[in-house]
Amino acid sequence: MEPLVKYAIVAAVAVALMAGAAASAYQAAARERDYRLLLTRGDVAVAQDQAFSAIENYSGAVALRPDSMLAHLRRGQTYRQRGSLNAAARDFRTASVLDPSATRPLEELGDVFYKQKFFKRSAEVYETRLRLDERAPHITFRLALARYRNGDRAAALAAIGQTLRLDNTRSEPHYLMGLCLREEGDLAGASAAFEKAVERSPGLIAAHEELADLYAQTGRPNEELEQLQLIAALDRNQVARQVEVGLAHARASRLARDPSRQERQANLAILTLGSVLERSPDQPGANRALGDVWLGLAQSRQDPLDLRKALEALQYAAAAPGAPSDALALYGRALLLDGQVDAAEQVLQQAISRFPVEPAAFLDYALAAERRNHVDAARTALIQYSALVPGDRDSADRALRIGLLSLRADDAPTAVVWLTRAGSRLPDDTRVYAALADAQLRLGNTSAARAAVDRGLELSPGHAHLAALASKLR
Repeated sequence: MEPLVKYAIVAAVAVALMAGAAASAYQAAARERDYRLLLTRGDVAVAQDQAFSAIENYSGAVALRPDSMLAHLRRGQTYRQRGSLNAAARDFRTASVLDPSATRPLEELGDVFYKQKFFKRSAEVYETRLRLDERAPHITFRLALARYRNGDRAAALAAIGQTLRLDNTRSEPHYLMGLCLREEGDLAGASAAFEKAVERSPGLIAAHEELADLYAQTGRPNEELEQLQLIAALDRNQVARQVEVGLAHARASRLARDPSRQERQANLAILTLGSVLERSPDQPGANRALGDVWLGLAQSRQDPLDLRKALEALQYAAAAPGAPSDALALYGRALLLDGQVDAAEQVLQQAISRFPVEPAAFLDYALAAERRNHVDAARTALIQYSALVPGDRDSADRALRIGLLSLRADDAPTAVVWLTRAGSRLPDDTRVYAALADAQLRLGNTSAARAAVDRGLELSPGHAHLAALASKLR
């Protein structure tokens, strides 16, 4: 082949290669241009709250550049915003694999797992994120939250400590520390943490609420009241906040030993709740609370005017649609105190039928029913109360009362059960042995009746009823 021909072939091949390279470069540049254009369009769609269009554009960018961490990240963020959490997690996971040094995909993935309530997986992702850069207080706090929600309070407290070492200015870590310590039983530590939270964020109502609960639990009524007043000031539109302040004054009145302080706190409760009702008359909760205060005063001062005011407020509370059991129970108690036994029985019957039931309503209903000689209803109510509150301090006296009512209902077998129970707790009460002897005698158990009589006469040799039973058993 002539040299000239060879040269021509080589030149042609070179030109072809150059043309191919140029075409490839052009295509790559065009692909990059299209990729960036799609990303920009996706960003614009996100800004305009057009999630579907944004996802479509980001998906186009992913198709052009499957290895693009940014395209997967942006699409994942859009999926997360529209609530498609599984799709979001898929994109964030892919983005973190494409660029293992990038922190944002891991943060987003941890957030998605947290939102899905996969708290353990969320914590693991945050831990991976912190290995890239541990000086990130916002991530250590999220780690603490995830661990707390996963039930690992010790690990949560460790993460909170790390957060506070990095940034001690935020209220949220102190608040979370308070929750952890309270659940661990460290009430003093919890109080200190919540106090630090409200120092840093005075408007954090949740922390004030926790402090109010803790102060109430630890017998600090003045501090509890102060927190409730702050909450009411921060949340002025919520009538319930003002009602809580009124109830706190009422509790402080009951706890106070000084009569003048009792009356002062009761008056503050009445003023607070009365102010609520002036602004919002149709408030069953406020009427219930006000009625409770007046009823307490009526019972302590024996003043008929206090009782009338209690009845007036509680009548409104009990007449509200769906009135709760505790409101009906208070109204029934007030009626009973006023001597309106028939009306009290009817209202209290409603109270014990309304769930969640107020246990004390059974006691008041039993009293009203017994006064109206509805013996079986009274006995049943006392038995139901015993089932609800099995270990209260009056259980022995109540067992005796159930036994006596059972005798009146001519139910000797049940009487024996309850009187035997009463005798085990009231071993020196002659009333128990007199009633038990009666019950055993009705059942024909003369030996058991004689034993009860003998024990009763040991305690009270001159007891007339026991002596009569002893004569009958000879």
